Amino acid sequence: MYGNHTVRFKDRVHAGSLLCNELAYLKGKDALVLAIARGGVIVGDAIAQCIDATLDVIVPRKIGSPYNPELALGAVMHDGKCYINEHIARMLNVEQEYIKSVKEERMRESARMLMLYRGSTNYSIQGRHVVLVDDGIATGATVLVSIAWCRDHRPASITLAVPVMPWDVYEVMKVKVDRIVSLLLPVDFGAVGEFYEDFSPVSDEDVINVLSKYKGRI
Repeated sequence: MYGNHTVRFKDRVHAGSLLCNELAYLKGKDALVLAIARGGVIVGDAIAQCIDATLDVIVPRKIGSPYNPELALGAVMHDGKCYINEHIARMLNVEQEYIKSVKEERMRESARMLMLYRGSTNYSIQGRHVVLVDDGIATGATVLVSIAWCRDHRPASITLAVPVMPWDVYEVMKVKVDRIVSLLLPVDFGAVGEFYEDFSPVSDEDVINVLSKYKGRI
């Protein structure tokens, strides 16, 4: 793991291939790569191919603050599993009714996207070695709710694999999972896209095309 801000990945496939070097020990262990949509699916595909694992997708949705939607109050899964940053909620004096309303809207979005991507909201995770993947972490809200959701499904282990995350977020995450694999841990962090030469948007069609390679294995 490195703190060098000058290092950049060519694209998400390149980032995933670099993460593979640290995940080879999972080959042959019935690992399940759970990729956070959308960008994480491209990274996760590279990892799944490398360690001969199944790839599946999850869709946590961010709950933004009332006055700045880009500021994450928390995140929620399709089934209502929720993480709220209580410190930010108190600091901004956010009303519970607002959180409830946005949470329900984001749950519906998540369920709709899952049906589009995989045709189901059911998962089989118990007893499996889960590799939770995204193309990078900024605040960590969507990853925190994803970890908590995974824990509820009783996997054998959870490895968090992301190309880049801020050092302070790493300090939070390392006690939440069994192992972290990350290539860059910058102290000076602006946005995930700064660490990629090509950080083009990933479409729903891109996600569906990648997942189609794993049909029947999930």
